[in-house]
Amino acid sequence: MPFISRPFCERTGSPFGVDIGGTLLSPAAIADPPVFARARAVALHRGAAQEMVHKLKYGDRQELALAMARLMASAGAELIMDADVLVPVPMHWTRLLHRRFNQAAVLARVLAAQVQLPLESEVLMRRKRTPSQVRLTKTERQQNLQGAFAVRENARLAICGQRVLLIDDVMTTGSTANAAARILLRAGATNVDVLSFTRVVTAA
Repeated sequence: MPFISRPFCERTGSPFGVDIGGTLLSPAAIADPPVFARARAVALHRGAAQEMVHKLKYGDRQELALAMARLMASAGAELIMDADVLVPVPMHWTRLLHRRFNQAAVLARVLAAQVQLPLESEVLMRRKRTPSQVRLTKTERQQNLQGAFAVRENARLAICGQRVLLIDDVMTTGSTANAAARILLRAGATNVDVLSFTRVVTAA
């Protein structure tokens, strides 16, 4: 399991090869600060970690969520300590109909029970079905996600004035997390952190 541990960027959670001391920020976080406050992940999206994500997501292995959530609770301990509520990244209803469950919501539900935090799984909705982002650049992902998320009007009170911990299975470029965080902050959340099981780190 390619676990992520310090040193990493304190904003994006992207790992560094060398520890030079102090609070570390990646060049990307300095040049283009994310909308969310902090992001953390258990492991790099490769090897056994990637296999667990794929088995949960495509193999309907929902029992894996128990172990995955425990690892997320450890990796995201500092974020969980500061959070008031957990919110999973939503899936468009057409994809949900096809897959039958949202893997981010499954992880969030198990994690909420483990760390004893409220779960608001119906606050955020995906109102636009976006094409697959696997082969898109960061700029294309940002364009792809414009207008994709919304906060349900009858659920705004659940996050207004709250520190939200956004839960997902994988973080790639951070575009999805940024888009969701922006909507949550506009709806009244005071802070949005992001916790995922894996994150993709490119050589660039």
